[in-house]
Amino acid sequence: MSTSGSYTPPPPAARQAQARAVTDSSGNAVFTWPPGLFTAPPVVTLAVEAGGGFRSARVAANSATETTVNVQVSGGLTLLGLGVLAVGVAASGVTVHATATEP
Repeated sequence: MSTSGSYTPPPPAARQAQARAVTDSSGNAVFTWPPGLFTAPPVVTLAVEAGGGFRSARVAANSATETTVNVQVSGGLTLLGLGVLAVGVAASGVTVHATATEP
């Protein structure tokens, strides 16, 4: 059994941060990342805590220091036996979890 060969070390782990915020009356939640953690806007993954109605979250603005998320909620109704979503409105007081990873 030969022991000759080469070793390639794995790449360094990507920087990552996790945070939790609550939406304001406009449905916005702002995450402020530690200074110097990211050199470019991070890749952000979102999770919204459960509640009444259908909730959707989107990244509204993203920079190396701050990410703004907007959450909308819409009720559902049944029309002729089919589930239909109503128009979304700003979801205030919703807890949003974010994981930001260096791109």
